[in-house]
Amino acid sequence: MSNKIVLAYSGGLDTSIILKWLQENYSAEVIAYTADIGQEIDKKKIINNAKKLGVKKIIINDLKNIFVKEYVFPMIRGHAVYEGVYLLGTSIARPLIAKDQIRIAKKYKAYAVSHGATGKGNDQVRFELGYHYFGPKIKIIAPWRIWNLKSRTDLINYAKKHGIPIPKDKKGAPPFSIDDNLFHTSTEGKVLENPKNSAPEFIFQRTTSPEKAPNKPSFVTIRFKNGDPININGKKLSPSKLLEKLNSIAGKNGIGRVDLVENRFIGIKSRGVYETPGGTLLINAHRAIESVTLDKQTMHKKDEIMPKYAELIYNGYWYSKERFKLQKIVDQKRDKVNGSVKLKLYKGNITIMSRQTKSNAYSMKKVSFEENKTFNKSNVERFINVHKKKL
Repeated sequence: MSNKIVLAYSGGLDTSIILKWLQENYSAEVIAYTADIGQEIDKKKIINNAKKLGVKKIIINDLKNIFVKEYVFPMIRGHAVYEGVYLLGTSIARPLIAKDQIRIAKKYKAYAVSHGATGKGNDQVRFELGYHYFGPKIKIIAPWRIWNLKSRTDLINYAKKHGIPIPKDKKGAPPFSIDDNLFHTSTEGKVLENPKNSAPEFIFQRTTSPEKAPNKPSFVTIRFKNGDPININGKKLSPSKLLEKLNSIAGKNGIGRVDLVENRFIGIKSRGVYETPGGTLLINAHRAIESVTLDKQTMHKKDEIMPKYAELIYNGYWYSKERFKLQKIVDQKRDKVNGSVKLKLYKGNITIMSRQTKSNAYSMKKVSFEENKTFNKSNVERFINVHKKKL
């Protein structure tokens, strides 16, 4: 039997401790695997830290375009928002990491995969449902659920014992729990754990506060083709570059901040601060372009299924039959969603300035207050009388 384990490795303290722990407890060769999905990444640090721990195989895969095109964009088409505010930035990243990690495990004939998600969070579920979907026979090792390291002090002592470098900010109190990728940044823990505390300004990483945002508005035009954004202000960009550009424009204007207390899948509540600047622009612009390109029935059906669709993503069911089924409903008429939307961004606010499309779903003739023959008003009375009978 192979003695290889593929670990989702960030190069930081926690996953370095996990790496050493796996070597000790499983007498295994650990392959360090990092998915680059647009998070703040220090490749030299990842490689150096893994090498110090005796790792021979270190893999860093650039998945940014796949992440945006095949995961973020389909979710934007579904207007997925969990519990009214959360744009699912962490949730949508885990299925892709899990898929690629299993691909690596199969390629190098590893018998197991491992992750650094804690025993209280949602990520352990998201990772492991993804692992199971692509590699049902591959063993899953979740150290946080089985090891004897019960506290931050235990982790620090273990790191000291094995010569694992400890960043200065981690020697005292636990740090904020931060997750970031090209779509969003989430911050949890410490002062945020008490919902009565306001979020301190210094925790925000990719958005300027609305108060300090420019006193002049910014304008951005997003063009859509088949339901997906393809260019900004007339410039065609790859999916990852497009999201990068929108993050920059929206972030400077204080757009995309959310402070929420959410219901985790495993049954506890948690408070977090999320920043999704570019994603906030995209979901607003996408709704705006659909308003002039799709019929009422299609739009309302999408709105009806959205809470379930969002919950499936949140709970880690990206690869479920049910999510695939709902995605088909979401994408039923996406070929009609073409055109451009112009947005005005000002101090945390988004205003839709214009919608342009060649679609004939919106009829100026029918809606006009000028007298016209395209809309028969005498039919309205019959319409009302039919609905009176339903009361």
